[in-house]
Amino acid sequence: MALGRKGARRIVVDGTVYRWRLRRRPTYSQALCWSPCTYAVEHAGRPGMTLVVTTNQPHPGNWLGRPGNPVLPTDVADAIASALQQGWVPTCTGPRFQLDQSAGFSPLP
Repeated sequence: MALGRKGARRIVVDGTVYRWRLRRRPTYSQALCWSPCTYAVEHAGRPGMTLVVTTNQPHPGNWLGRPGNPVLPTDVADAIASALQQGWVPTCTGPRFQLDQSAGFSPLP
């Protein structure tokens, strides 16, 4: 499934253009800090397999005001490089590729 263009940001990693998007509003679980923030990445020219990155930070729009670091373009570039090393092929069709970077996230009870 392709990302919507509205709200997607462009990033170039090793000469390849990607688009990434963080949900504007958190899911219910993210809003209560039960699960960490996630974002999606895809190849800009030929979208295929979507990369879903799970961070170790709460969503910036959580309802509890729990502080967290914003997702920066450098974080996205690092995640893309890591996913490519782990076998993500962004131009091939297939199920979404999960990259779990949530080590250290502690959900609130």
